[in-house]
Amino acid sequence: MNAKSIKGKTKNEIQIALRDSISEKFKPTLAVVFMSIKIDHNEIVSILDAHSIQVFGATTNGEFIDEELGSESIAILLLDLDSAYFNIHFETYEDLDFRGAGQRVAHAALNVFSQPGFLISGSHMETDAEAVVRGIEEINGNETILFGGMAGDDFMFKNQRVFTNGKESMQGLIALVLDNEKVEIKGRALCGWKAMGTEKTVTKSIGNHLYTVDNIPILDLIAKYGGIDTSPQNEKLLLEMATLCPLQLIRESSTPIMRPCLVADWDDRSAFTSGTVPQGSKVKFCLPPDFDVIEEVISGCRDLKEQEMPEADAIIYFTCAGRLLTFGPLMEQEIAGIKSIWDVPLVGMFSSSELGRAKGGNLELHNLTTCCIALKEK
Repeated sequence: MNAKSIKGKTKNEIQIALRDSISEKFKPTLAVVFMSIKIDHNEIVSILDAHSIQVFGATTNGEFIDEELGSESIAILLLDLDSAYFNIHFETYEDLDFRGAGQRVAHAALNVFSQPGFLISGSHMETDAEAVVRGIEEINGNETILFGGMAGDDFMFKNQRVFTNGKESMQGLIALVLDNEKVEIKGRALCGWKAMGTEKTVTKSIGNHLYTVDNIPILDLIAKYGGIDTSPQNEKLLLEMATLCPLQLIRESSTPIMRPCLVADWDDRSAFTSGTVPQGSKVKFCLPPDFDVIEEVISGCRDLKEQEMPEADAIIYFTCAGRLLTFGPLMEQEIAGIKSIWDVPLVGMFSSSELGRAKGGNLELHNLTTCCIALKEK
């Protein structure tokens, strides 16, 4: 599989970059498109569609190719891959049946491939992405190969979007399904946030709607322990909840996972988290990681290459928008480090939450995490 990455800020720049990329030896059939919500995605899809290129698309909180960070731009990974080796499936969940959407994607994938691997993205901040993942896993099995990240909207936290040829949704799920008998998919989720203080108990929750912890409304608790203004007047509240005082869900049988609050409900001072927080479960607040986490991520990807994926054709990289806010320009150092490991075309986005497996772990919904995915045609 041949791959090339292109970028731009306008329709014309993408037209030129695509024209310069296509040749007799490189005729892409698939495009992974990460782009700003502020740019008309229909124009970009139209350009790709004219060349019979199928699109896996999501809006972001920032996008990049190779080690170059972008803002309000378009980053595209072009893949010259036999169209028989992949399918794109699209589902919506206006009815809030997140698990059902995942199940439908999995059924559709198994109708095409006996061993599907999934790259997914979804839109809307209230989406229970963990329920989506569990829906896919229920149909496809516990060994499901799945990675991805939830769409963003340049930190506005209002209208994220996923899209493909002729379809789009602000409450939808897009899945790039690859035939794992033809395309090898390896990836790893890497975090590093440190819990602080004592364990607290979730006393009321429904799915990813978190009402109270220790019988205190979650927004009141965040104000108390995080020193954050949790009033509707605080325009930076969602960013501050996600990056300055996120929650970590403690599990007895596996490693903790991050569950920051992403949407506030002012009526009862509850909040929506990115994934399920079961009633009765234990949580802690967290502090942002130190800068040495960047080297930990690079080291983790280096281990992925040495242990599982010595060669790759392309890299797809989902990393949490909260990490961009924490590390700023130092993220270029991390991305350059990842790029140097395999030295193949790379595209990435700053996501709202991440999906994948840590080393030796289960398939999970993550936050404030990086998911690095390597692809190699067999």
